[in-house]
Formats: sequence, structure tokens, C-alpha cells
Amino acid sequence: MSFKTALVVPFIAFGLLAGCDKPAEQKAAAPAVPKPATSSLEAIKARDKLIVGVFSDKPPFGFVNEQGEYVGFDTDLGKRFAKDLLGDEKKIEFVSVEPASRIPFLQSDKVDLILANMTVTPERAQAVDFTNPNLRVAVQALVPDASEVRKLDDLADKTTIVTTGTTADLWLTKNHPDWKVLKFEKNSESLQALANGRGDAYAQDNLVLFNWAKQNPGYRVLDEKLGAEAPIAPAVKKGNTELRDWVNTELAKLGEEKALLKLYDQYVRKDLPEGTDPNVVIVEGGHWKP
Repeated sequence: MSFKTALVVPFIAFGLLAGCDKPAEQKAAAPAVPKPATSSLEAIKARDKLIVGVFSDKPPFGFVNEQGEYVGFDTDLGKRFAKDLLGDEKKIEFVSVEPASRIPFLQSDKVDLILANMTVTPERAQAVDFTNPNLRVAVQALVPDASEVRKLDDLADKTTIVTTGTTADLWLTKNHPDWKVLKFEKNSESLQALANGRGDAYAQDNLVLFNWAKQNPGYRVLDEKLGAEAPIAPAVKKGNTELRDWVNTELAKLGEEKALLKLYDQYVRKDLPEGTDPNVVIVEGGHWKP
């Protein structure tokens, strides 16, 4: 063996030994631990803003005033949620929704929470998670004072206006598919259509109808209801139990303060007959009693 060969052989051997040890070193390394997913509440706090879907044309629950501000029963409740979660009622972003867009906006994460007068139904509960209720409602129909319509069955050969995606729309589609129904995307469009004589009646949540009839003399609400009284509740994305549970705790706390009664006095009481029991409208503390 030459002097040059004698130098090369040890280096080759060292390299082979180093190569053999490398897999062992990799095997001994601790596996990477994935970071836990950020919770929904942590995400809202990190953003420092609560994003809430509300109506912009449905007084007394959600509407835009002359100053361009979102106001109403639902919007003020949202401000209280922001205050208690983030320390400031102004840390909230309102996103205008229509009845048919409420669920898609939750599913696509455009909003954290829906506070847009959504009635709890089994079908909707398959798509979103509802919190405990904050309101109760029944669907009725609004007609002009001069209308010959006196009861629900009188609408069988008439045109009934509904807003797409509302409980009234779903109920009529299921129970009276043969009735003529005229649909609009917005509550304001539906009411304008009734005022313009494009339909004989408008079916909607009764509290909305009472409000509009009070502001627009010449209309009356039929006594008969379309289906049974039902709860209205905030809604979160399906599976977001953390935010749902937070809202439930918040509603329970607000119930002790009679906070919903204060909102009722501010926005709803004036539109209902004198002497109406607030408990037939609000569900204080989230405690639903059929």
C-alpha cells in the first residue's frame, strides 16, 4: 500500500461510519408536535372584533337609521356581546344579511354569529348550531284594511307575498304548495310590493308586521297564525360549540339583569297593543317555555 492509499482508506471508513449513524440520529429525534388550533373565541379576541350578521331593513330588530347606523333589538344585543367579550361595544362589525343568506354566511365564515331574527327549525338546526332562544314568534299575514280576506284559507286563491328563506316561505312551500306565492329577497321589497298592490297579503314574523302596520296605517294583521309559535335564537357555525356555549352563558347573565326587557321597552313595546305581556315576545335568560 502506498503512502497516498494509506491516507485515503481511513477517510473512506470514517465516511461510511458517519453515513451509518445518520438514520439513527433521525430516528431518535422527537416528532414535531402540531400546534393546537386557535379556538373561535381566541380568534375573535386576536382580531379584536366580533363580526355579526344582522338585518338592515327589519325594524324593530335590525335596521339602519337616518344617520346610517345599525340599530335595533338584535344589533344592540350584539353590541352588548362585544362589550362583554372584548371590553368595548364598538368592537363589532355588522354585516347586512338577507333571510336566505344567513346560513351561507355562517358556513363560509363571513360572520361569527347571526343575530337576524332566525326562527329555530329542525331543518336549519342541521345546518347551524343555535344558542338558547332570546325571542318567541309566530308567523301571520298582513292585508290592507279594505281586503276581503278575513282568515288564512281566504288566501287560497290570492297572491301571498313572502321574503325568500323566511319561516313564512318555508311553511307555505310545505303546507300550501298550490297557493300562488310571490317572493322577494328583502323584507323592504316585500312590503313595498304589498303597498303597490302586487299581492293580496304579506306573510312574515308577526312582530315585523305589527311594527309596519303601526307605521303605515291602512293595514291589519290576520288573527290566524301560519304554524305554531316558535323560538328565535342566535346562530353560530355548525360545530362551533365554544362560541355557542359562551352566548348561552351570556344570555343567562343578561337574564339576571333583565337586559332583554330593556331592549323590548326601547324597540318593541310601542308597536304592540297596550298591555301586551313582554314574556310573550322575549325569552329572558334563554329559558324557553312553550
